[in-house]
Amino acid sequence: MSLKVAARAAVPAFEVMRILDRVAELRAAGRDVVSLCAGEPSGGAPAAVHARAARIHAERAELGYTSALGVRPLREAIAAHYGRWYGLAVDPSEVAVTTGSSGAFVLSFLAAFDVGDRVALARPGYPAYRNILASLGCEVVEVDCGPAERFQPTPAALDVVVAETGPIAGLVLASPANPTGTMVSRAELTALAAWCAANGVRLVSDEIYHGITYPEDPAVPGAKGVCAWETDRSAVVVSSFSKYWGMTGWRLGWALVPADLRQAVDALAGNVALCPPTPAQHAAVEAFSPEAYAEAEARVADFAATRALLLGQLGRLGWGTVAPADGAFYLYADVAPKLGPFPDSAAWCAALLEEEGVAVVPGADFDAAHGTTFVRLSLAAGRAAVAEAVERIVRFQDRHA
Repeated sequence: MSLKVAARAAVPAFEVMRILDRVAELRAAGRDVVSLCAGEPSGGAPAAVHARAARIHAERAELGYTSALGVRPLREAIAAHYGRWYGLAVDPSEVAVTTGSSGAFVLSFLAAFDVGDRVALARPGYPAYRNILASLGCEVVEVDCGPAERFQPTPAALDVVVAETGPIAGLVLASPANPTGTMVSRAELTALAAWCAANGVRLVSDEIYHGITYPEDPAVPGAKGVCAWETDRSAVVVSSFSKYWGMTGWRLGWALVPADLRQAVDALAGNVALCPPTPAQHAAVEAFSPEAYAEAEARVADFAATRALLLGQLGRLGWGTVAPADGAFYLYADVAPKLGPFPDSAAWCAALLEEEGVAVVPGADFDAAHGTTFVRLSLAAGRAAVAEAVERIVRFQDRHA
């Protein structure tokens, strides 16, 4: 009798992780590599979070299992955050703390969608949405979103998809989005939520980059991002400590769970992961302290300066279409005018890494249909790293012109 690998496991690897492995190999060999690959803020967690974690371990605090949906103090702190940023009244019982936002997506998708359900998402988009849904037996429906739509789905585009391919059960929306950094306005989010309600579609709103935005007027309501619960309490809202607070390795995220999914998410959480990481939960309460907010805001100011630097160099780089980077810390750009002898951006990126020691991500990872000449650069490495990367990229392109 032969053994098998499950068909549901036949999803592509996340290209970013493969590139990071190669970056590690080159650095181990003594190469100087500038990595604009991962969406990982430099600097890590706020000082207050580190200090709290140190106290927890120094005091040998009890760090056993917690409630499947997280400790009460952290759920209360997250609920209060929604009042502070969005003016929303959120009860702690509506908050599910998870093992990263990835855990929130797995639990939400399992609770909301059955095998065979069709779930729509924007293309280009974060590949893990597509791959998690596919591994759970859902049918992924990709909605082409180009420059005309500012790389975001619209009710009109969804109408076309439904008319051509049939009804959908869910829509995954990201604002700010990865890889493009584009955002939807309050009016646009309201229209999408209304479309979902009218068509019996569950909205899943990825808001992990909220707070990392570049509005002309930071005082305008919604400048940090518009929460889907401002318009639709039947939506699932997913967020994380990884981006705004820089806590990637702490593996801590959360979801705002609508009433009809709460029991299912609770039951699934207890079976899938038992509970989120206990030390991280207790330390993360400090992420909502005034000191931690201030530290995060200073980091966003650095992202803004790095973004301005890179946008100011686009003329020298000579690329084509560039997505409007409203938020997050990415630049998604078409390098077709500078591909030179390379057939696509994957080959261009591979050569750039080997020749000049600059790591960026090819666009096909985010858009297999139209992303073969695009690249994504992460600004999270900081101004000095991005400035050095630009000089190396220009040199690389001149050499292969």
